Amino acid sequence: MMRHIVHEQLMNEDSFFRRNLVNCLSGYKSLNLIGTRNEHGKANLAPFSQVFHIGAAPPLVGILFRPHTVKRDTLENILQSKYFTLNHVTPEMYRQAHWTAANWEESEFEGTGLTEEFKVDFFAPFVKGSPVQLGCSLVETQTLQINQTVLLIGSIDQIFVEEKGLRADGSLDLNILETVTVSGLDEYHVGEKLGRLAFPKPGIEPAEI
Repeated sequence: MMRHIVHEQLMNEDSFFRRNLVNCLSGYKSLNLIGTRNEHGKANLAPFSQVFHIGAAPPLVGILFRPHTVKRDTLENILQSKYFTLNHVTPEMYRQAHWTAANWEESEFEGTGLTEEFKVDFFAPFVKGSPVQLGCSLVETQTLQINQTVLLIGSIDQIFVEEKGLRADGSLDLNILETVTVSGLDEYHVGEKLGRLAFPKPGIEPAEI
């Protein structure tokens, strides 16, 4: 049986219920740890599920941040330094990844036991053990007028990926890499491949490739 909830009902619901429901409606989301450093060199690490593809030529990635009405270390560090990293999460580190969202006084790396890794003289720290690591630089930001959410667009400048998960055509086998995904605010999953299908054409049922 389907439950029907209209906009007015949703707005009248308990805020905890509404937040949990709306955060689950888009289904499974990508999960990345974003690594940054401030002007004093202190590393910061935070989990983000609002990371998405924007373009491949040039390679661009988008991140949505909640309104910048309070101190947001990750956003402020990126605006200041212009650099950040994106790091896939594995089953071995998902609890620590979740833990980085706590309000740490020290660096989240120190607090959770995750290890920062610096490569190719890139300013921001990568997460050691992550099978996909991206070094990115700030391109632009926009504040969405509808709710003051901040859209940040970054250029993908450095890519580190475990060879076992990189296919000859450039796609990634996220099952082999064991990339963790998230639903809602606090439920974590490892994907299970159903199949890979050929390019769709009218009148031809997509075949497995």
